[in-house]
Amino acid sequence: MSTTTTPATATAAPRTFPTDFLWGTATAAYQIEGAAREGGRGPSIWDTYSHTPGRTQDGDTGDVACDHYHRWAEDVDHLARLGVGAYRLSISWPRVQPGGRGPLNPEGVAFYRRLLDTLRERGIRPFVTLYHWDLPQELEDAGGWANRDTALAFAEYARLMAGELGERVEMWTTLNEPWCSAYLGYGSGVHAPGRTEPEAALAAVHHLNLAHGLAVQAIRSVLPGAQTSITLNLHVIRPADPASEADADAVRKIDALANRAFLSPLLDGEYPQDLLDDTAHVTDWSFVRDGDLAEIRQPLDVLGINYYSTTKVRKFSGEGRPEQADGHKTTDASPWIGVTDVEFLRQPGPYTEMGWNIEPAGLTDLLLDVARRYPDVPLAVTENGAAFADEVTVDTAGRRRVHDERRVRYLRDHVEALGAARDAGADVRGYFAWSLMDNFEWSYGYSKRFGIIHVDYPTGERTWKDSAHWYARLAATGTLPEESEVEPVHA
Repeated sequence: MSTTTTPATATAAPRTFPTDFLWGTATAAYQIEGAAREGGRGPSIWDTYSHTPGRTQDGDTGDVACDHYHRWAEDVDHLARLGVGAYRLSISWPRVQPGGRGPLNPEGVAFYRRLLDTLRERGIRPFVTLYHWDLPQELEDAGGWANRDTALAFAEYARLMAGELGERVEMWTTLNEPWCSAYLGYGSGVHAPGRTEPEAALAAVHHLNLAHGLAVQAIRSVLPGAQTSITLNLHVIRPADPASEADADAVRKIDALANRAFLSPLLDGEYPQDLLDDTAHVTDWSFVRDGDLAEIRQPLDVLGINYYSTTKVRKFSGEGRPEQADGHKTTDASPWIGVTDVEFLRQPGPYTEMGWNIEPAGLTDLLLDVARRYPDVPLAVTENGAAFADEVTVDTAGRRRVHDERRVRYLRDHVEALGAARDAGADVRGYFAWSLMDNFEWSYGYSKRFGIIHVDYPTGERTWKDSAHWYARLAATGTLPEESEVEPVHA
């Protein structure tokens, strides 16, 4: 979204949130579960991709990850100790339906039933994401998200999950970050399945949107009162020169691909005409059939928003390839389909280990922009966090500690920014810290740590970082702690 910076507003007293504001943490199945060949699980595109030489850093895979499949009860204990009201997890589609079609795998379904039942017994509300990027490989072999049939298969999978898990689920989120699935998976190829096919990427955009709409209807056909959502990684896009019409047009082009390609069909029932015009030389969009937009536009109970950093662009008119310092690994292919005249600029620091700039005000701006355009849609920040290089130390009492001051500061500043958006009228109802624990960070392997709980990958040992102690205090009190308040709340 095109935005202008909102200055931070100092408060006289510590910020306090209402008692019904929801504090949570989030994970994704492929990033934490492991057990890639156990319990009847089939292969996913990320299994195939990560086992392909050169695709991930150090050749890392999610075969073991955090071993959550075997240590889930321990991880629920950590969630209960944190005192969070909700846990956002994803279901591994190939674990419950190995080929993406046909009968369910009883052992996989039983795993999630046990997990969800235990969460509810511990007073933690499960927010379930049906798709966090681990498409069954058999569906990819048939064309993946570039194939319309994948959207139909997803709707059937959603219907089956609603029937099997039912009231155990507090919120059904259809997709996580379809921008990544479409553009990084089929455009630039830096995510699974690793394809670099511009037309397929745009077809994937539409079929992911269609999958969402069909899945919402499928879930509600089984559970009429079900709460449904989708999570988008909306981009905060700023022009290099606010006075430049050319830079404003660069913002418009990226906003169309990054944001309005999803928001407009989901909430307005149409694709933006400028998006269709900008990409007409790539595809004629004939994969959009009569009636599709009505299927896609379904009422949402919550719109999930993931936020990490901002983007700055300008019109490119020089020779050669424009700079693409947009925070993603780059290849000869671009995720920005159809756009060849926009340059992505590196922004002032500080930065996280991902190379992403840290700008809490961008979260305020983003929430307010969405709230102004869609005032009747409740919002939740479903991911926000930072990767830093963490070090485990041992204190004088012999306890393992991780003093991650930068992450504590990052979380505090972004929760404050969320509060500022609420003050200005945005209906934001929850915040989910990414991530509960360190995990497999996709093509970056295990080189980046986002967790508030440290994972020693060789042993699987979990260690609370200072950020976990800080977040537990926030969840317990609803009052924004100071950065120094990192000692345990509970004995």
